[in-house]
Amino acid sequence: MGKRLASLARRRERAARLAPRLAELYPGLEISLDWENPLELTVATILSAQCTDARVNAVTPALFARYRTAEEYADAEPEELEELIRSTGFFRNKAKHIRGMAARLVADFEGEVPRTMEELTKLPGVARKTANVVQQNAFGEVEGVVVDTHVKRVARRIGLTAATAPEAVERDLMKVLPRDQWHPFSWRLIQHGRARCDARKPDCEGCEISDECPSAFAVR
Repeated sequence: MGKRLASLARRRERAARLAPRLAELYPGLEISLDWENPLELTVATILSAQCTDARVNAVTPALFARYRTAEEYADAEPEELEELIRSTGFFRNKAKHIRGMAARLVADFEGEVPRTMEELTKLPGVARKTANVVQQNAFGEVEGVVVDTHVKRVARRIGLTAATAPEAVERDLMKVLPRDQWHPFSWRLIQHGRARCDARKPDCEGCEISDECPSAFAVR
């Protein structure tokens, strides 16, 4: 960021000023992944690691038509599953995670995706980011803040955290945001990261919140 992190009180004030402005810019809260049930959302979110949501959405229609239950994913032939998800990248590891996640669902949760953070993060391939996405979107429950690469980048640039590890970024955002903003604020940071705050060449000139960003015009 290039500037010293402000006090917690000032970061809270900045977040409070940004929340309504981001809400005006990005009023919708609908996730961009396509899904119809918690299992599909869990699988899609695992696939979204280091991959665009658009690419995941191109893959999942055939995937979801082939495998409809946790039992079917758990029993999937690795080569067939890998081929269906190949274009999402890291397909061997993702297939392994999906099969392992589904096997744990069958063994411990009667084939159903659990609702709590503690249970979700026991599933193979499901860290806090995926668990937060599933909780918030499938069940309407909020125990944390989704931190993907966009949230981490934008939150650091706008001075709400200096952390680099996702869980540390999440803790910082949970401190500066009221609980009712944990879900909408993080989703809007994702949208802003896609629209304006690119990793390599952020559009500071077009950025609607550059006046609140200590990194504005400094990232080149």
